[in-house]
Parts: sequence; C-alpha cells; structure tokens
Amino acid sequence: MLLRYKRFLADIELPDGQVVVAHVPNTGTMATCWAPGAPVQLSRSDDPRRKLAWTLERVDMGAGWVGVHTGRPNAVVAEAIAAGRIPAVAGFREVRREVVFAPPGQERGRLDLGLYAGQTADTLVEIKNCTLLDGDCLRFPDAVSLRGRKHLGLLAEALTQGYRAVMLFALNRPEGSRFAPAWGVDPVYARRLAEVAALGVEVLAVRLHHTPDGLEVGDGVAVELAEGGAD
Repeated sequence: MLLRYKRFLADIELPDGQVVVAHVPNTGTMATCWAPGAPVQLSRSDDPRRKLAWTLERVDMGAGWVGVHTGRPNAVVAEAIAAGRIPAVAGFREVRREVVFAPPGQERGRLDLGLYAGQTADTLVEIKNCTLLDGDCLRFPDAVSLRGRKHLGLLAEALTQGYRAVMLFALNRPEGSRFAPAWGVDPVYARRLAEVAALGVEVLAVRLHHTPDGLEVGDGVAVELAEGGAD
C-alpha cells in the first residue's frame, strides 16, 4: 500500500510492479491500520458498472491481517449467531439483516441485525468493525462517529419497546486483549455508550480471526466502559 487519499482511494502496488487505484470501504481514519509499504490483500470485481475494479480488504501491520473493509464483519457475525457460536445471542431461529426500526414519534433508522424466535425477547443488534489499537486495547471509534451515536440512541429506544438491544464490536485484528471506547477520539460517543449500557443495552466484543479465504468469529473479549478504562 503506497498511499491513501480522498478517504476512499488508495494506490496499491501489485506484485508485478503495476500500481492500481483501489476502493477503500472505510469511513474512518484507519489510524494504526495502514502505513506506506504495508502488505495488503485486495479483491477484484469484473462488474463493468464499477468505477474501480479493486477493493482494499485487509492490511498486515506486522502481527497479522487487519480487516479494514467495514462491510465484511456483518455477514460473518450474522452467520456465527445463526450457528450459535456467540453464546450471549445464541438460540434464535431467525436472523434478519438490515432491520428498519421506527421508534414512535422519532425518525426511523436501520440496525444491522434482528434476532427472532428465540428463548429471550426479540433482539436488535448493531455491529461495529473495530481496528484502532491503543497499547493492549482495541477501541472504537477511530474518528468522530455521528452515525454511531445515532445507533446507540436507537438501541436505547429499542429497550423501551420491549426488545433486547446489543451493541457488538467486532475486533478485526489479532492484537489487543480487551475493548474500550475511544474516549480521546469521540468522548460523546464513549459517554453515550456507557449511558446506554447502564440502561440495559448489552455491550459485547468478539474477536474476528482471519483465514486464507475470509473471516471467522472467535472468542469474546473483555469490555471496559468506564472513562480511563484499559489505560
């Protein structure tokens, strides 16, 4: 990887020396996730409707792959939940993607998963790709996240409508033994996460493991929500 620019573009040198422009499907800063010269993995599409054939999928920062394509974890997590591999949200017979939630009297929004026909209340889940490494801690977000704040509000409102609500952070790199919000990046988001957790929103963090062909969900990781947590 030679250069990231205009947020969604990167110049990548292929093994044959050719330099291509790849789409970067990540709205954050990608802090700690890329550096000039870092090895990368791309995917290629032959769809003629696409402006760019190449997409940046993951970057190796020295300890293994870091998943920077923020759209990838959702399908992997949904599959793991359906297979019962995440104990806190196991036992649901129906998993729906991209669920519209319309709180009474408020603007409707969209959450990543809806879980139905289980032994607990129907459950709404929001998933965030987490890659910001701070010492031995992985943090979210890596940039001010207005959308992230909105999703927390939707989860809190879901509780009042009788749903379970889950905020799940997918830790998409091998380093780090715990998760905490990025107080130094977006203190409003960090504070709001702690607030909705106190209301009953369940905050989970799970490790994603990279395989030669994709991603797998691994074990849960400790969560620390208090300001200064994991410092």
